[in-house]
Amino acid sequence: MNTTVLAKAANEARGLAMDAIHACNSGHLGLPLGCAEIGAVLFGEALRYNPDAPKWLNRDRFVLSAGHGSMFLYSWLHLSGYAVSLEEVKNFRQLGSITPGHPEFHETPGVEATTGPLGQGVGNAVGYALSGKRAAAKFNTAEHVVFDHHVVAIMGDGCLQEGVAKEAIAFAGHSGLDNLILIYDSNNVTLDAMAEITQGEDAEEYFHSQCWDAVTIDGHDLAAIAEAVEKAKATQNGRPKVIIAKTVIAKGIPEVAGTSKGHGEGGAKFIEAARAGLGLPKEELFFVSEETKAYFAAKKEESKKAFDAWQATYDAWAAANPELAAELTAGIALSAPTDLSSAIPEFAADYKDATRSAGSTVINAVAKAMPQLLTGSADLFGSTKNYLKDGGDYSTGNPLGRNIWFGIREHGMGAICNGIAYDGIFRVSGATFLAFADYMRGSIRLAALSHIPVTYIFTHDSVGVGEDGPTHQPVETVSSLRVIPNLDVIRPGDAEETAGAFIAAMQRTDGPTALILTRQAIPLQTSVSVAERRDGAQRGGYIARKEKGELTTILMASGSELQYAMDAADQLGDGVRVVSMPCFERFDRQGADYQEEVLPKAVTKRISIEAGITGLWWKYLGTDGKAIGIDRFGLSAPGNVVFKELGITTEAVVNAAK
Repeated sequence: MNTTVLAKAANEARGLAMDAIHACNSGHLGLPLGCAEIGAVLFGEALRYNPDAPKWLNRDRFVLSAGHGSMFLYSWLHLSGYAVSLEEVKNFRQLGSITPGHPEFHETPGVEATTGPLGQGVGNAVGYALSGKRAAAKFNTAEHVVFDHHVVAIMGDGCLQEGVAKEAIAFAGHSGLDNLILIYDSNNVTLDAMAEITQGEDAEEYFHSQCWDAVTIDGHDLAAIAEAVEKAKATQNGRPKVIIAKTVIAKGIPEVAGTSKGHGEGGAKFIEAARAGLGLPKEELFFVSEETKAYFAAKKEESKKAFDAWQATYDAWAAANPELAAELTAGIALSAPTDLSSAIPEFAADYKDATRSAGSTVINAVAKAMPQLLTGSADLFGSTKNYLKDGGDYSTGNPLGRNIWFGIREHGMGAICNGIAYDGIFRVSGATFLAFADYMRGSIRLAALSHIPVTYIFTHDSVGVGEDGPTHQPVETVSSLRVIPNLDVIRPGDAEETAGAFIAAMQRTDGPTALILTRQAIPLQTSVSVAERRDGAQRGGYIARKEKGELTTILMASGSELQYAMDAADQLGDGVRVVSMPCFERFDRQGADYQEEVLPKAVTKRISIEAGITGLWWKYLGTDGKAIGIDRFGLSAPGNVVFKELGITTEAVVNAAK
């Protein structure tokens, strides 16, 4: 390791960050300057990567959990030879650039996760590590090792204070993810003040208590950093590793270094003197020396040789193991069988059970057709019923297990699932009660923003939960999820719609899906064929009962309330149509002709019924429609009593129509 060149590169990376942040008068100087030596060691020496193949399957994954320090990542990606040009560095935080304020997945080569909200990246890194462990167990053979990479993440005090990080850290330690290396940028500063104002825990003791190995080093000592990372990589003892790097925030700008003023762009006004102190030329902004360029060019050539050697191993492995290679290829392609419906058995005409129970049947059938599918639950497998009966349990001793026991850690589950999805080898679903969806809302929002296909299974979906009362009756939650852009929210109205919902989730590759399932039993609707119901759920809305005469009235419903719309239609006469609307988002993506076919504009007498907030239904109801719902919190009583008390009944639909 050439410490002289890496020290120079660290200061030049500091210069890039200062110049970019000063140019736009926006950003965070603290971490890019404070962690510059860490970046020099990681990208100049310790990480395995190939800038020309940023998705190399056996690369080391690097996650910047403290995403506000994005200029750290952009500087090192540029210096390393990724397709992040100096012009893009100069365009930091500008419209249309690939260097946004916080790193975004799919936007920038080398960015492994969208890490805006603090702590999310820790959970993402844990998901990456779980995926890596399972990939090694699944695909490596005695003759060929195609997966043996590590996951490295940088976090700060802000990340460690967030509950999502603590949940993920506990899970990682218990799960023995010793391919995970967390570098804790411990500078004793948070945004408002010195960290001692809000924290006092002993970091080493905390991580030891969570079954991690921990070491504290000088975060500006290149040799110490390299030694710690090398040892962490070499030690496979069933324990994740944390390197607590004591650093000086905003190092290089004496006026703010080591203080909370160094966190943001406050130090930018001092950069002229700071650049001089770092040995950077006054007349050339965004300066990178020829020596640094040559060093990283050589590193890039070494990386390409390592990649080529791995590619030869991969090719030999694929030739010797065509079935494994086909499974891996299908996983990377995010592909689901086009005939997935045929893998799911039809339900008997007299079937009457909760859609969570139907979901159990469906997900087990889907899992047989999609071996890349994993599933997990926040200590609720027995209630959410998404356990894969032949899948085995993921654990230190069984990394091939397909059932992930997340424990009572909904927020951590969301971030970890995102990490698995970012890795793009396996498909993943996570389950809990709908009332707890808000515990993982930050993760759901980031999955939607990042266009990754995570499936969320939320059961106990309405006041039908009954005696548990309003704390567990999520009347507002379905609507609150529907307003998240790029999230499909599917609330199926019977078992066959549930099959269609799972198919829709598996075949979607450009964003997440939330499946909203009942605890209480609901009947199968048989007015149209099984194929029509499954296809209708995938379209988001369809005609579940066609009128027998001239169309005068349209009843719309989702989920368990579809049965009331169907019963009401039977009482109201020949001119009534029932439209099942399990997914607003998918219906809105259908063509105008299909939407008109299902909901003709000329028919303005429309009624909706759903056991939840009514507000979002009005875009389909129009000014002449009526909404039956629950614009208040629920009640503690048996579910059928609550439905009746709150007016979610067939009678209410009939009266509204009349």
